[in-house]
Amino acid sequence: MQSTTRRNLPQLLGEARRWFEEGLLSALEAAGATPVSPTQAQLFAVLDDEGTTVAELARRMGVTRQTAHQAVHGLVATGLLEQIPDPASARQRLIRRTPEGERAHRQAGVILERLEEQLAERIGRETVDALRATLETSWGRPPSPR
Repeated sequence: MQSTTRRNLPQLLGEARRWFEEGLLSALEAAGATPVSPTQAQLFAVLDDEGTTVAELARRMGVTRQTAHQAVHGLVATGLLEQIPDPASARQRLIRRTPEGERAHRQAGVILERLEEQLAERIGRETVDALRATLETSWGRPPSPR
């Protein structure tokens, strides 16, 4: 007797994210772009245009500050990010994209649009549109334990 285990929604969302991530990283590599890790790609996705602190990047990514810091330093070393003084706090620095990082960010956006189109060809435009609409709907704050 074969048992079927239904995967929970967070698992399915994680697999969907990895599908896009793998497609993005493979397309960037094929285009000769500077190689980045999945964590570095995720960091790029949550970075504000005007710059973001490492602490805020870590919060948005759901990782430790050390992990975010390591990802930032790797991207600074490749010339995709830079650190600048935070005008709101003399003790903090903002992380922002360099001109090369902006170019890479735009390139990634184009690739992600293509991946979404490929997904629509596979599972249907209506399904992709419904998925997008569902994910764009506010879910509110997570419920508190009772």
